[in-house]
Amino acid sequence: MLIFSPTTIRSVNPQPLPYLSFSHSISLPLPLTSLPTPSKSPHFPSFHINCIDAAQPFDYESHLKNRYIQSTSLKIAIIGFGNFGQFLSKTFLRHHTLLAHSRTNYADLANHLGVSFYADPHDLFEQHPDVVLLSTSILSTETLLQKLPFQRLRRNTLFVDVLSVKEFPRNLFLKYLPPDFDILCTHPMFGPESGKTSWAGLPFVYDKVRIGDEESRIKRCDKFLDIFEKEGCRMVEMSCMEHDKYAAGSQFVTHTMGRVLEKFGLESSPINTKGYETLLNLVENTKGDSFDLYYGLFMYNQNALEQLERLDMAFESIKKDLFGRLHQVYRKQLFGDNNGEEEEFGSAVAWQWKFNRISIG
Repeated sequence: MLIFSPTTIRSVNPQPLPYLSFSHSISLPLPLTSLPTPSKSPHFPSFHINCIDAAQPFDYESHLKNRYIQSTSLKIAIIGFGNFGQFLSKTFLRHHTLLAHSRTNYADLANHLGVSFYADPHDLFEQHPDVVLLSTSILSTETLLQKLPFQRLRRNTLFVDVLSVKEFPRNLFLKYLPPDFDILCTHPMFGPESGKTSWAGLPFVYDKVRIGDEESRIKRCDKFLDIFEKEGCRMVEMSCMEHDKYAAGSQFVTHTMGRVLEKFGLESSPINTKGYETLLNLVENTKGDSFDLYYGLFMYNQNALEQLERLDMAFESIKKDLFGRLHQVYRKQLFGDNNGEEEEFGSAVAWQWKFNRISIG
């Protein structure tokens, strides 16, 4: 900032104008509009310029800070900016640059969050993101991959998915992506409800399906995984096949029981126990997910059908145990300790028919 002092007039001998010397305080004479003749003493107005801030050399500190941010941040393009994509973006934005594309126009919402939204995937890919993250529905993944303009990306781009099944997207990536692209299959085993306050302790499963040998590509993959590790996630590296085997017994069964209890009409009461509260929370956590997600868990995990059949068998077994015990109680009420009738009432079906006939009579 420069401060100009009031102008004062002084007499000086005619001489060449001195060169300007920049320092904290600068004095320089300003010539009049017409040059003086040698016989006259010229008068020059004198300005005194004081610099409040001293001139600084190149700002290395700021430069190094910017270089550090650039070296640790990623440009991530999210394809599928629905609920889960928006949920992830709120954490990603803390340290990374985000771009987004979706069939639905989320331009206003993305702008509010600080995400650059592109309605056309061609425009998105021309931004050359470091990472392309698929956050689409399981059912639409293959159709989407067939339409993406891969030629507009850098040839070693990292592709990541966050689908709830793993072998299915892994096989699609290997089938449709150019061979130079890196592939990282992941599953954050939490969502907007279970992870709304913190990700600490929540499992994050990943499989480095195909990562190039170059140091830059290895570091890029590690930077992406660091997002979840720094949030406190429990990092679990396992193959896509192993994931689907375990997920069928945990995630699919969880969603199934949540949907069964929702259809059952489970409601809160004034005397809820902790166990009952757990069931209510299960319904709350699963009812927000679309049926397409649940169907995808069933359709694209080859272990899901087996789990569904086991659930059905377990339910039938429990009913059999209950009715079997009930059969014994009513036998004693009807016949005392007489075992002579055992053949006639040897099965729960025969007993139930006899009991119903007696009740009607």
